[in-house]
Amino acid sequence: MTENEIAKQVMDAAFIIHRALGPGLLESVYEVILAKKLSEMGVAVERQVPVPIQFENIKFDEGFRADLIVEKKVIVELKSVERLQPVHSKQLLTYLRLTDLRLGLLINFGENLLKHGFKRVVNGLKDQ
Repeated sequence: MTENEIAKQVMDAAFIIHRALGPGLLESVYEVILAKKLSEMGVAVERQVPVPIQFENIKFDEGFRADLIVEKKVIVELKSVERLQPVHSKQLLTYLRLTDLRLGLLINFGENLLKHGFKRVVNGLKDQ
């Protein structure tokens, strides 16, 4: 599957979940349910994946944790807030750079209409 095909699968599953549960639950609830739904759809998904940081040739495993990594190609960062802020996109872009992945999806389940809670973040700064 391409990154865009994966993104479509994730978005379809997120809409089903949001339609059923609505906004207002904890981020962790949406995370576990989205991971389960994607698995049921035959999509490989990992939860709370450590994203190490390298600084001055030292690797720190205590860096970050990506909410979901789907098919080892797309990072999904989940929020349950009133509105996404620029810092959320910056956080996801940092995860993409550290993992050398190209596409990330920021999903805010806190929105009344989930279509307003999606943001694609692309890592276009890879050195290759």
